[in-house]
Amino acid sequence: MGVEAQATNERVTGRTWTVRLDPAGRGRADVRVSCSRPACAAQTLPSAAAGRTAAVEHLKAHLRTGPAPRSEAYCACRAAECHTHIRPAGPRERPAPWRCGGAVVLAVVADREGRWWQVMECCSRCAAAHPTAKVVATAPPPDRTVSDRPAPGRSAPEGPALDGAAPGRPVPAADPFRVAAGPAPNGPAFAPHFSHSTPAPAGASREVPAPRPARTARSARPVRRRPACGRIAQRFVPHDLRPISLRDELTELGELFRAYQQRDEPDLALLAELHERKAEAFAAWAEITFDPGLRLDAQRAEQAAAAARLQHLHRSGQAPDGEGPTVARLLTAQAQWDHARAVLAHVADHAPLPGPDARLLVLMLTLRTAQSGVGNLVGQDVKGLPLSDPEHVVGQLVECGWLELPGSVDELMASRPESPTRISVPSLTPREDDPGPFTFGRKLRPRLSGWAQRVVGEKKLRKAKTGADARLLALALATQVYVDGYLGPEGDGIDLESLVSWCAIAPDALPDLVDRLTTTGWLEEPEMSDGLLTGILAERVLPFTCPLT
Repeated sequence: MGVEAQATNERVTGRTWTVRLDPAGRGRADVRVSCSRPACAAQTLPSAAAGRTAAVEHLKAHLRTGPAPRSEAYCACRAAECHTHIRPAGPRERPAPWRCGGAVVLAVVADREGRWWQVMECCSRCAAAHPTAKVVATAPPPDRTVSDRPAPGRSAPEGPALDGAAPGRPVPAADPFRVAAGPAPNGPAFAPHFSHSTPAPAGASREVPAPRPARTARSARPVRRRPACGRIAQRFVPHDLRPISLRDELTELGELFRAYQQRDEPDLALLAELHERKAEAFAAWAEITFDPGLRLDAQRAEQAAAAARLQHLHRSGQAPDGEGPTVARLLTAQAQWDHARAVLAHVADHAPLPGPDARLLVLMLTLRTAQSGVGNLVGQDVKGLPLSDPEHVVGQLVECGWLELPGSVDELMASRPESPTRISVPSLTPREDDPGPFTFGRKLRPRLSGWAQRVVGEKKLRKAKTGADARLLALALATQVYVDGYLGPEGDGIDLESLVSWCAIAPDALPDLVDRLTTTGWLEEPEMSDGLLTGILAERVLPFTCPLT
C-alpha cells in the first residue's frame, strides 16, 4: 500500500539577517562588524570607515552567494507586524490598516547613520514603504501549470493504486478547492485541482484554460482605482482629506522633505521654510481631525523651524532679525562655540597656579594637549605669549606636576619647529575609566587652538603691549556676546565677578583692563554698573566671537 503524500499550503516565513557596526569599546577608535547569521564570525577594524566598508562587502558577499527570493515565502516585515514603517497608534488612535502585496523581493534596509544593514525577504509593498530600502532581487511569479490528475468523479486510469484505492475502482468526488496530493511529473507540487476538468489521455499534461476574451469597448467598464496616498513624517495623508489644497500641501511637503534628505550639502534656510510650512499644515490638519498628536507635531515643527533659522543666522553671521551684517567667524558652528566655552571653564576651575600669566599659559597648553594629553611645543610658542617671565612660569608648572617634560625647561625654550619638544599633561590623559574632560574630536582641537592664538595675538593688542590679563579679558568677552556683538546673553551684560575670577586679578584692576581694551578698539561703549559690564565689541573683532544662543 502506498504512502499518502499530503500537500500543504502553509507559507514559510521570509528570511532576514542583519550586519551591524558597533564600537569595540568605550573611548576606542576601532569598531566591530558582526553578522546575525550563525556561520559568520565578528571582525574588528581599526576605524569606522574601514568597518563600514567591510560591512558593506560582507553584505554584498551574502547577496551574491545566497539563494534568490522565494515566491512562496511569507513577508518577513509582516511577520514583525511592519513596525519599521508603520507608526504605532496612540491611546486614542486607531491602528493604521496595512495589507501586504506584490511580488516577494529581497530588500536591503540601511540605517541613516550607517550603523546597520538588514536584508529582508518581504513583499514589494513593504519594501516600498521603507524610506531607505533598496530592492536587490525579485522572485519569479509562481508556475500555474496544472498537475496531471484524473478528473474528479471518473475512473482512474489503469496502473498503480492511488491513495490506497483498488485498481479499477472509481475515485470519489473530490473537493473543488482541494490541492493535489502529489506533484505531477512535470508540474509544481502545489497545483490547483478544478472540479470542471475533463479527462485527458494518460501521460499527457493539462494546460491552464485560456483566459476569457477581453470585453469590447462598448461593454467595458472603467476601472476605479483609489488614488495613491501621500506620506509625511511617518503619517499617511488620507486620499479623501478635505480641503484638497491641504491634502496636496501635505503630500508635496512629504516629497520635499525626502528630497532634502538626499542633498549633499545642508541648506538651513530651506529647511526652516519646510518646517514652517509643515507646522501650518499640521495645525490645519489637527483642526479638521481633532487629533492631539497632530497638534504636538505642529509645535515640534515650529521649534525645529526656529532652531534651523537661528543656526542659519549663526553660520551666515547675521543678527537674529536677519538684517545684521555678515560675519565670517573663525568658529562657524554652535557646537564649536560651546566647546570653546567649555575649555575656558575647565581652565578656570582647574588652573594649578594663581595669576594671569599662569592662567594664560595653562589655557594655551590645554588646547595643545586636549585630545590625548600630549602635544608638541617649541620655545617660540611660549616666548610669543605676553608673559613677564616665561621660563619661570613653565618651571612652576613642572614643579607642581601639572606639566611633564622629557628634558629641562631650558631645552624646551631652545627647541625649534624642526625638533619640537613632546610635552604631557597627566590630568588630560584619557584612561579606561575616564575618557577626559572634553568631548570634541581630533579635527576640532587644532581649530580651537588656532582660534585662541588668533585672539591672544590680535594685532592691536600686540601693538599696545597688553599683558596676559588683558588677553584673558579679550577671550572672555569674545565668548560671552550675543550674535549682534553686545555683551552677555541677549545683550544684557556680563557679571563682573565672573570676569575677575577668569582673569585672575583683583576686583579693582578690572576697570583699567576695560579701558585698555577700549583704547585698542576692541570694546565700544563700555559701562560698569549694577555688577554688570555692558557694551558692544568692535566690528573688526566679531570674527573672533562665539555667540551665545
